[in-house]
Amino acid sequence: MTSNAIRGIRRKKSSLSEVKIAVLGAPGVGKSALIVRFLTKRYIGEYDHQAEQRYRNEILVDGEPVLFEILDTCNKNTEAFPTQETINWADGFLLVYSITDRQSFNWVKRVRLHICERKASGRGVGLGSATTLTPTPPMPVGGDVSPTLGPPMVLLANKADMVHLRQVSTEEGEILAKDLECYFCEVAASEHVLQVANAFHEVFKEVQNVRKRNKTSLLDRVLGNKATRIYVRGKSDSALPKD
Repeated sequence: MTSNAIRGIRRKKSSLSEVKIAVLGAPGVGKSALIVRFLTKRYIGEYDHQAEQRYRNEILVDGEPVLFEILDTCNKNTEAFPTQETINWADGFLLVYSITDRQSFNWVKRVRLHICERKASGRGVGLGSATTLTPTPPMPVGGDVSPTLGPPMVLLANKADMVHLRQVSTEEGEILAKDLECYFCEVAASEHVLQVANAFHEVFKEVQNVRKRNKTSLLDRVLGNKATRIYVRGKSDSALPKD
């Protein structure tokens, strides 16, 4: 392999976008099924993991490779909220409820407020990276998303195929998404591949939007209101207006 080809590979790797997403939801809403559907396109209906798991995989978003690090949370009951550690680690959040479970919808509404309150309370020790579909040890906190701009979120209603058991209407989901100012979709992890993938893609896009706003805000703070002296080609300093 030529040196030019090696340099090209290095440039490609260094420019790879990365995003850390925490998938949050009450027990039994199908968080693990959604994650596996996104990462592998396969559907597995039954999971019995007793601890959080983290996955890492490279996925194309609009034709560009993105390294997704996804945290599959494992809260034991509807009173358990994500820890400060989880909130600090994540760049964005996928909030999941089941259309067949009113309690899970109420949990999402409460956890949104919890995240917004905690996101700005400081950085701590973060969660870990992981190999594809394999839990791995902790890593330092990441996320260059400013909490002052609000954490990027996407609202996802799962089990849309179980309409005969519906407890939460589509309109209620739309109203909550409007309140959150975020993307919303109803899906069935058992049936929808593209729709599930699109939800994760939307989290990444929201994170990227916040990152861009952060860079612009930082540039504004650095420049402030400093006056800029303009030099015109062909004129000497003596020909320019004096301060």
